[in-house]
Amino acid sequence: MPEINVFDGHCDTVLMCHLFGGGFARNGYHVDLERAGQYRRYAQFFALFGQPEDFPGMSFDQIFQTEYALFSREMEANAGCITHCRTAGEAEAAFAQGKMAAFLSVEGTEMLDCSLERLEEAHRLGVRAVNLTWNRPNVLSGTNAEETDRGLSRQGRAFVRKAEELGVLVDVSHLSDPGFWDVADTLSGPFFASHSNSRTVFSHPRNLTDEQFTAIIDHGGVAGFNLFTEFVGGTVGLEAIAAHLDHWLELGGEKSIALGGDLDGCGSLAGNMAGVQDYARLYDFLLGHGYSETLVQDLFFNNLMRVVSKVCTM
Repeated sequence: MPEINVFDGHCDTVLMCHLFGGGFARNGYHVDLERAGQYRRYAQFFALFGQPEDFPGMSFDQIFQTEYALFSREMEANAGCITHCRTAGEAEAAFAQGKMAAFLSVEGTEMLDCSLERLEEAHRLGVRAVNLTWNRPNVLSGTNAEETDRGLSRQGRAFVRKAEELGVLVDVSHLSDPGFWDVADTLSGPFFASHSNSRTVFSHPRNLTDEQFTAIIDHGGVAGFNLFTEFVGGTVGLEAIAAHLDHWLELGGEKSIALGGDLDGCGSLAGNMAGVQDYARLYDFLLGHGYSETLVQDLFFNNLMRVVSKVCTM
């Protein structure tokens, strides 16, 4: 087997550890460092995400602080094998020391009170990607699930511009279609859909239209393909994942596809995948499917790292 590099754009392992206990080193969830350690280089965006029903009596700010504290404890507890990174250069330094690279994201700007000041604070704490919404709308925008016809508010556009200024990746997964196009119109540089598939291959509002994916290409961004069977659609084998990738490649997306498995954020994974360890099986499958090793390495690592290198510079 070739040495595999993995950079995944979205997981919800922090929330799983909060809800059910355990830590990053070894657990029964989709992602832990013991299994991720099989890869030559491993980088992961860990999302801070939670809803009030998961954190009774807490405000969104308290949820953010609670999850950030958990993430920080896990970074300290596992400092011998993983480092919280803010830039691609810091990730490369971690790899040179034989460590993995953890990047931090926030899913749903309500976690930051949809505030520019709180975004600046999150940036100082090391957050380098922000989903503007989860499924529930906020003052910045509607979502693909609720208030689907509402795009970015004036505050939403200001938030997006501030994120670009700070070097925080804007994430359009979960966003309404009008919100997506407002992001594309507002930003000059790359943005990404951290965990979304092709709506042409499987018609689900969480997936991207061809026009949206082409806009991501035009901005130099990436879309991370989601492994959740509900978004892959149709059959649930590895062939179903390849169908999404094949279509995006037909649109010229060889430099704009990444991993975004939604690990620990969903139930069943396509292809009976059980967690991060099965990216190795998917890697082999895609080679057998006719993809070159160079292409698979781009999809698995290089494309997302290129975007991080360009955007997350501070």
